[in-house]
Amino acid sequence: MVGGMGKPKQKTLTRGVLIFAFNNEHTDYLAMAAWSAENIRKHLGLPVAVVTEAGYNGGDRAFDRVITAAPASGGTRYFEDYQATVSWHNAGRTDAYSLTPWDETLVLDADYVVDSDNLNRVWDSKANFMCYKNAFDISTGEFMHGLNRFGQYDMPMWWATVMMFRKSNTAQYIFDCMNMVKNNWQHYRDLYGISKSTYRNDFALSIALGIVSGHTGVVDEIPGTLLSVMPETVLTKDELGYNINFADSAGKQKYISFSNVDFHAMGKRHLEAIIASN
Repeated sequence: MVGGMGKPKQKTLTRGVLIFAFNNEHTDYLAMAAWSAENIRKHLGLPVAVVTEAGYNGGDRAFDRVITAAPASGGTRYFEDYQATVSWHNAGRTDAYSLTPWDETLVLDADYVVDSDNLNRVWDSKANFMCYKNAFDISTGEFMHGLNRFGQYDMPMWWATVMMFRKSNTAQYIFDCMNMVKNNWQHYRDLYGISKSTYRNDFALSIALGIVSGHTGVVDEIPGTLLSVMPETVLTKDELGYNINFADSAGKQKYISFSNVDFHAMGKRHLEAIIASN
């Protein structure tokens, strides 16, 4: 050993958030992502990279990094809050591993509302990939049993709404497998008995995790549940937090307020109104 030489310095790992945002004829996902980036910096203290199509001219203030990619169509989807069928350009999520500028990445839907520092808990885990397994409807106070399973054989759903991954063989296998499912979507629809033709990241992720785990169902979960606000629920915001108005199973109008809670706003129209007012 040469005298005076110390141990080599360890590389400092980079960490940040990745959001895919491709606008369609009804929804300004870029505005949604920019608003979300403010929340992420406030509550998580992390930089934010957006993946969007070439020609983005929103300047450098909204995001720390802008990554351009071609929009990847997943077909069309019916959005209940718009009462319309819209184009859906979010199928490129399978490229998150190759596109991220970070060593450790949180991938978030543009309509996932960060209102706490809870997601920073994922960094304490030694897992190389984590996501939510169960979605929970805030209005009913129950798990969304119909949406937590998929296909003819009632397979368990893993949600692509929030994913944490570290650059590793395990994470790369999962995203490579998701790409395989996407590129052979009709085959996997037939195999799992998925009735709707529209490609979904959640289905591709669930199938990929089954394959990579050897169909054991052993997958690292993000602690807690994926709290969700359904499209038929009216979502508003005031200085104290968020509010939802909805009709219960008996048709009675209900009202719930909450704050310091992260949630998936499954209805885009009300979230857009909140963003426009801010």
